[in-house]
Amino acid sequence: MTETGSAGSLQVIALDGIPEVRPGDDLASMLVAALQANPETQPLREDDVLVVTQKVVSKAEGALVDLTAIEPRPELVAFAERWDRDARQLEVVVREARRVVRMERGVLITETRQGFICANGGVDASNMGPESGNVVTLLPVDPDASAARIRAAVRLAFGVDVPVIVSDSFGRPWRWGITDVAIGVSGMLPLDDMRGTPDADGRIMRSTVRATADEIASAAELALGKTGRRPAAIVRGANPTRGEGRIADSLMPREFDLFP
Repeated sequence: MTETGSAGSLQVIALDGIPEVRPGDDLASMLVAALQANPETQPLREDDVLVVTQKVVSKAEGALVDLTAIEPRPELVAFAERWDRDARQLEVVVREARRVVRMERGVLITETRQGFICANGGVDASNMGPESGNVVTLLPVDPDASAARIRAAVRLAFGVDVPVIVSDSFGRPWRWGITDVAIGVSGMLPLDDMRGTPDADGRIMRSTVRATADEIASAAELALGKTGRRPAAIVRGANPTRGEGRIADSLMPREFDLFP
């Protein structure tokens, strides 16, 4: 098993020059062009991972909702007025949810159709360009498939099989702030299960499972930022465990929830 960052260093190369993505755009071709135009990424290497933000994937796939056509239900209007939220966006969140986990203090936490537990169901109004304020993005229907399509295009263009992560920003229980996590993967395992292997002192580890895809996604976000209009990055030197993983492998089953 190859350890993440086994060489002791990582390089994150944000990709510039990707234009505003619109529904129907060939995002994979746009990413290939950005990679070709960036001399730092060439040649692509076997220890590279391409991280692409959810926002541009959703835009390209047309996972958008026009809020001007949304009529929110009365209870959401009341909730929104109390907590200074957009009731139309809350209505979209509820419609997209598999279940509502918690709704109080202005926060709406749901389980999405993809199985993620997150605030606002992944429905996002930020960085929408000219449509800002009236349009929100949804999560991709199948983020693993989205990652696989990009991976195939990169492999065809460069002859190198680079794993791909689709990332999004999530909060974390009991901590302030957000960090990027993987919501889709292709070409790598999202977890690095180290149980049964010795630590540096020779003790057998019993519970250590590293969230490798999430760690790579968060490393990429530090270079991408939230306002730089850079939606993709190469993380070089990560060396994740290769394989046909699924993001579902990293989701904890509900029966393991200690705070139901």
